[in-house]
Amino acid sequence: MMDDKALAQLINRYLSEDLSREEAERLLDSLSRGDAREQWEAALAALLQNREAHGLSDPARMQAAFRSITQRKPARMIRLWHAAAAAVLFIGLTAGAAFLLNGRQAKSPVTAADNKPLHNVTPGGNKAVLTLADGSQITLDSAGNGAIASQGNMQVIKLNSGQLAYNAGNGAKDSRMISYNTLATPRGGQFQIILPDGTKVWLNAASSLRYPTTFAGKERKVKLSGEAYFEVAKMDGKPFSVDVDDMQIQVLGTHFNVMAYRDEASIRTTLLEGAVRIRHGAGQTSLHPGQQAQLKTSGEMKVFDDVDVEETVAWKNGYFQFNRASLAGVMRQISRWYDADIAFEGNLPEREFGGKIARNSSIDEVLKVLELSNVHFRIEGKKITVLP
Repeated sequence: MMDDKALAQLINRYLSEDLSREEAERLLDSLSRGDAREQWEAALAALLQNREAHGLSDPARMQAAFRSITQRKPARMIRLWHAAAAAVLFIGLTAGAAFLLNGRQAKSPVTAADNKPLHNVTPGGNKAVLTLADGSQITLDSAGNGAIASQGNMQVIKLNSGQLAYNAGNGAKDSRMISYNTLATPRGGQFQIILPDGTKVWLNAASSLRYPTTFAGKERKVKLSGEAYFEVAKMDGKPFSVDVDDMQIQVLGTHFNVMAYRDEASIRTTLLEGAVRIRHGAGQTSLHPGQQAQLKTSGEMKVFDDVDVEETVAWKNGYFQFNRASLAGVMRQISRWYDADIAFEGNLPEREFGGKIARNSSIDEVLKVLELSNVHFRIEGKKITVLP
């Protein structure tokens, strides 16, 4: 068994990316051994108190950060590692162990008043507005379950699971009665829908999907802005297509994710299962599972192999997940999900983040983790200001 000093040195080397992959794996393996628990507690507690390394400028901030670690339940534990910000990886090490650091509280307790939020930034949830063909709108998060609208022979139903679904009356579909609905989520919202053909769609925050209430003709078309994950119902001879600006994604039956926010540098289409064909202008490309097409605002399209599909669909599964993400990219996701305005002040250090955190975490929990990488924040109302 290594002594505390030797283990602390190894952790420090890991934080500064000075370990090989094999050494890092062996180091993390020690987390699962009961006989290493006390060593980890001692070493990690010492690292957390290192203000120079972790940007903890005063004891109160250190106590708050330590408290957030020691009191977090395993189901909500943060698992973060990090390519440039050492303290974010520190949280990942504690989470990877699947244990709580008991008995090492700071000497000065943090009172309940200290933890009381001084803002109104909260995690998002199931929120959406359905706009019917006649222009009338239904706020779905406050609508009761069951039938909520009828359009021609099509009935709109809110299921007990919170999903939106369509049911054709009398088992028939009147192709003469095609109308279009739009499902839109606000910032801080998400929603699931089962389209009339059985296709399942998960809509992320600040997104919208326009679709017909019945798919007549030889193809199925929808229009997307923002981000959505699709599980397309297979219908031979009747392809399904998603229009995003002037780009079209065409499939027969497959699982894929489209991220097309206007404030991102590219439209990213990631294929998880099946095959898709992407058309843009006069060009087109096909994707295989594990590939991602990125269409830049300049019109250039590139295909990347072996992408991290788990990271791509983490939002659908209730997580933020980052892999060498920039601070600006992290804050854009926080802005959408927590419905917060983001501002930057001063000369901020270059940072790349990696890791995973539950989307139902409070904004205070999220920012405490980021603050450990020597980036600071001020929250006023619904505005988050990023400070050096």
